[in-house]
Amino acid sequence: MLDEDLIAVLTASQDLGFLGARPIPEVIDHARAFVRALAGLTVERDERPTIVDLGSGGGIPGLVIAADRPDVRLTLLDRRSKRTDFLDRMVHRLGWADRVDVVCDDAERVADRLPGRFTGAVARGFGPPELTLRLGAALVAVGGRIVISEPPDGDRWDPELLRRLGVDRIEVPVPDAGEARVAVFRRRA
Repeated sequence: MLDEDLIAVLTASQDLGFLGARPIPEVIDHARAFVRALAGLTVERDERPTIVDLGSGGGIPGLVIAADRPDVRLTLLDRRSKRTDFLDRMVHRLGWADRVDVVCDDAERVADRLPGRFTGAVARGFGPPELTLRLGAALVAVGGRIVISEPPDGDRWDPELLRRLGVDRIEVPVPDAGEARVAVFRRRA
């Protein structure tokens, strides 16, 4: 039933123009690559992992992460109020308001206000790679994970950029990801 509810919400998002035209089951499958890349993410003490979805837009990958990982606290972040208003309604409709926050703000401003606040950051189509990784690195704590959607081929991550941002590219097995590609990074001290 959860997938049916998720499909309904994502279909509504697509109808509003917040998602591209790909079939919703494919969109969900791609988003599950993020879920798999976050597997094994740990926190100190008995706290929940906290994940921020940069530029949540129509809810991908954030809503799929929320569906598949009820053990995490998730923040859906977007600067467009039309989208965050929609996401807030959908989070309440799905009954996730106790563990999913929707924030309408600029990611740079949030990174300045809440440095190191999250265990992980995810981004799909947020912006240029350098900006996306810079903001992800600013928002996650040392040891935190950053997962960014990748194009079908090529490697766009300059080792000098990684050094400057204090992140390492790590290999996290993402089984059954199909054509979905994600780059995974860990913030170092």
